[in-house]
Parts: sequence; structure tokens; C-alpha cells
Amino acid sequence: MGLLALKRLVSPRRGTSTASVSVAKRKRPRSRSQQDGDSGDPQAAKRTRHSVPELPKFRISLLENNLPASIYVRVSENRMDLLRAVIIGPQGTPYHDGLFFFDAQFTASYPATPPVVYYHSGGLRLNPNLYDCGTVCLSLLGTWHGNGCENWNSAHSTMLQVLISIQGLVLNEKPYFNEPGYETEVNDANGPRRSLEYNDTAFQHSCRTMLYSLRRPPQHFEDLVAGHFRERGHAILNACKYYMEGNEVGSVVPDEGKELENANAEGSSNSNAVKPKKCAGAGRRTASFKADTKVLFEELLVEFNVKGADTKKFCAEKSKKPHQKKKKLKKSQPAAA
Repeated sequence: MGLLALKRLVSPRRGTSTASVSVAKRKRPRSRSQQDGDSGDPQAAKRTRHSVPELPKFRISLLENNLPASIYVRVSENRMDLLRAVIIGPQGTPYHDGLFFFDAQFTASYPATPPVVYYHSGGLRLNPNLYDCGTVCLSLLGTWHGNGCENWNSAHSTMLQVLISIQGLVLNEKPYFNEPGYETEVNDANGPRRSLEYNDTAFQHSCRTMLYSLRRPPQHFEDLVAGHFRERGHAILNACKYYMEGNEVGSVVPDEGKELENANAEGSSNSNAVKPKKCAGAGRRTASFKADTKVLFEELLVEFNVKGADTKKFCAEKSKKPHQKKKKLKKSQPAAA
């Protein structure tokens, strides 16, 4: 996108809420020409390509004053029609602690029409609403049909609303049911199992997205990427191990320090301790889930080490394994006569 002379717009959450938006995926996303009602006039198309609108100051102010702490935005001072945002995956979802990047362009017809939003997928499809080609399916953006207030309203809809809707409605705890028609499976016998299986895959794709961001951080977000994973690296690795033990993806990972403190103070029967939430479909999990997550764990461990994250515990465990294998090998060998 070539952002230059950027401003960082960040502020703590101030009671912002997610508006009603239809987020279901459609098989064939509507093209931009369909959204704008393209008449096929080449002169009109030329005017649209070369007209660079200026994002009104009051709309920038809205972002500055109302952005949640988990969403970061940069805009170009030279090209006010361009914006780049990163959303931190919400806790309790298969996307927790991930960084998800989006580019937005405000066309000459903005705010009469919604901005064009592109998702940096890294070639991965980790959500029904986020295509591997970069399309974001959201009624607010005109890429999925919606009713009434679910659609873009030039007088009231904002980029802030788009970002919060993506974070709250798209990156949710049960994304499987975002697929059109799948919401009817919520009370079906197979629905919850399929949802858990989808979460397993979504988490692994989220980990791959982390690796993609670490190795190729988007321009002007290099420090943010490094700082985020330096801080959250330990928690992400801990979650990988927790899920490999058979616990549900997105479930609360017990805090090591608090668990130890509670156990020492009141014993293992402490009712306040976080109890593992075993995956109902753990027994049906494919054999590849643990193997693939283990590979991702190892790759993340290397990258987090480089960024300075707290990985001492995991590195120590890794160094012990070769010694343990040698001991087992010696015990299994018959004693010399």
C-alpha cells in the first residue's frame, strides 16, 4: 500500500459497541462494480481511479477517540484515502493473540459507498468471512446481503464500526456457524462437533498467520508485531501445549503462577482453580492435529526466541527430552552377560 508519514491512532476502549451486521459468507462475493452499480462508463471508471478523496477530519477523530485498545490503525498523511489496521484476536476464540491485518481504501464515492477492505490472508482461509484472496464478507461493506441497519448507511456508518464488527462478529468463538445455513446446526447432534473441528483448523491457521506476520511484518508495523509477540509469546506457546493435551481450542488456559499458588494454599481440591475443558470431540480429533500443532509450536518457539519472548520454560523442556530418550534407551538394552 506504500504508506508514508504515518500517524498511529490508538486509544483505550470507551464503551464502543458492535452494531448489528450480517456477516455470513457468500460463495461468490460481489465485485466492486456490482456494489457501486457500475454502469460500464469508462470515463466514470477513470474518474474513480484517479480521484483521491480526503478522509474527513471528524472521521479520523472518531477513530482516535474510540478505538478499542486491541485495534491499531495507521493512516497516510499524503494519501488520506488509505488506511491500514491490525486487529488482535479476541480471547476465548480460536483467533486469540493473533494479529490480523486489513487495508482500507476510501474511494471517490465515500461515504456514499463503504470503503474497500482487503484482508492480508497469507493465502490462508481461517474464517468463513475472510477469504484467502483477501475478500472480507460483511454486509456493512456490501460484500454480503443484509437488512436495514446491517447495510452501509452514508450518514451513520463508519470505519470504526467496520473494524469492531470484524473483531466481534467475524473473529468469534464459533466461526463455523458463520457459514450460511450452518446456524441451523447449533442444536444438531453433529453441529457442535463440526464447530470444534473447525476451531482446531482455525487455530492452526491462526498460528500460521502469526508465523507469516513474524517473518514478513507489514510495512510500518514491524515494531508492533515484535512487541506483541514478545509479550504474548509465552501465553501462545502455553495454549498450544494445552490444546495438544486434548483441551478445547479457545478455552481458558490455566495461569501457571495462580494455579501453583492455589494448589499450595488450599490443595488440589480448590474450587476456584480453573478446570481443564476437555474437547468433546478430542477422541475424534484427527491424528494430524497434535502432530501439526507440535510442528507449529516448534516454529513459533524459534521465532518468539528471536523476538525476546519468555521461552525459558519451553526451551528447558526441549533440552530435557534428548536426555530422557537416552535414559530410556539404556534401560531397554539388555545387560551384558
